[in-house]
Amino acid sequence: MNILFVFYIPSGGVETLNRQRAVALKNRGINCHFLYYQKKRELVNKHEGPVFISNNDNEIKKILNNGNFKAVIITSDYRALERFKKLGYKGKLIFEIQGLGTKEMAISELKKAIPLAISYGDGVLMSKTPHIIEILSNQVLPLPQFIFNNCFNASEFSYKKLPQSINPILMWIGRIESNKNWNEFLKIGHKLINEFDPNIKLYLFEDSSLSDPNERQRFQQTIKELKLKKSVHIFSNIPHEKMAEYFSLVGDSGGFLCSTSIIESFGYAIVEAMSCKCPVLSTKSDGVINSIIHNKTGKYYTLGNISEAFNEGKELLTNYELREHIRLTALNHIKKEFSPDLYGQQFIDMLKNLRIKI
Repeated sequence: MNILFVFYIPSGGVETLNRQRAVALKNRGINCHFLYYQKKRELVNKHEGPVFISNNDNEIKKILNNGNFKAVIITSDYRALERFKKLGYKGKLIFEIQGLGTKEMAISELKKAIPLAISYGDGVLMSKTPHIIEILSNQVLPLPQFIFNNCFNASEFSYKKLPQSINPILMWIGRIESNKNWNEFLKIGHKLINEFDPNIKLYLFEDSSLSDPNERQRFQQTIKELKLKKSVHIFSNIPHEKMAEYFSLVGDSGGFLCSTSIIESFGYAIVEAMSCKCPVLSTKSDGVINSIIHNKTGKYYTLGNISEAFNEGKELLTNYELREHIRLTALNHIKKEFSPDLYGQQFIDMLKNLRIKI
C-alpha cells in the first residue's frame, strides 16, 4: 500500500523522520512517497521512496490521483487539510504535529489547526512531546489521537572509528535562528575556552539556506565580539550520511554535542549523536526528555544558565568514567525506545484504528 507524507521542505528533523520511517514502514509492506512544497538547496537526501517537490495545485492533484494513497500524513501544515480535500482527495487525512516552535507559538498555531483538523482530518499523530500533549489535553478534539515516539535506526547510522582529534570538539546543530539559541552555545564555548581549555574547537553545523539574514549578521558579530574566530568552524549542508563521521569524531575527541534549543518536539540531532557514541549536553527542551536521562544517557543544564552549562560540560570533558557510562547507556536506550520495528507496529495499529485496509 502507498502513503504520502507532506511537509514544507526536505530539511531538518522532519526530513530525518521521513527517511527513517520510510525504511521502518517498508518492512511492513508500506511504500512511502514524499511531497515537499519547495527546496532551498540542491541537496535532497535519499528517502527510500519517490520524492516530489511542488506547491502547485495542479501538480499536487496529479500526484494524488496517480498515487493510489490509502492515507496522506500532513506534517505541521494544517491548512493543507482543507486544500487536499478541495483537490479531490478521498482517502484518510492525518494531521501530524512536529515542532510548531515555542510553547506560545504552538498554542497559537494549534488554535488555528484544530478546527481544520476536525472539519477535514481523520486523526492526529504526534510524538511524545509534553507541551503538545498538554496543549491538546485542554482542547476539545473529537478525533482519534495517536501518540508514539519517532523512530531511529541505530544500526544504519552508527559510530565510525576515525583518526582522533588532538583537541576536544564541542558540536552544535541547527538553524541560525532564535529557537535554536546559537547565541548560548557561543557563550558556553567561550567560557570553556577561556576558563578551562583554550584548545577546544567549536563546530557549528547548519543549513545556510534557512537562516534569517539579520540573525546571521548578529551571529557573525557575536563571534567577533567573543573573539572566537580561530575556534569556530562552520559546516553547511553536510550530507546526512557524513554526519555519523562527525558525531563519532566529536565523541572520540572528548567533546560533546551541545543542544541549546529553547524548545524541541523530538530532537533528532540528539538521538543521532547518541547512536554514534557522542555525549550530549542539552537544555531540558521538552521533547528531549524521551532521550536524555540526566547523568545516565546525557546531561541537562538550565536554559540561560551559562555557569551551570560550563560545570556540566567540564564534567563531560574530564570525568572519563561518567562519560563512558553515558555513551554506552545512551546507545542502548535509543535502540530500545526508538526502534524502527516498534514504530512500524504502532503505525500499523494507527492505520487499523482508522479502518484503513493494510
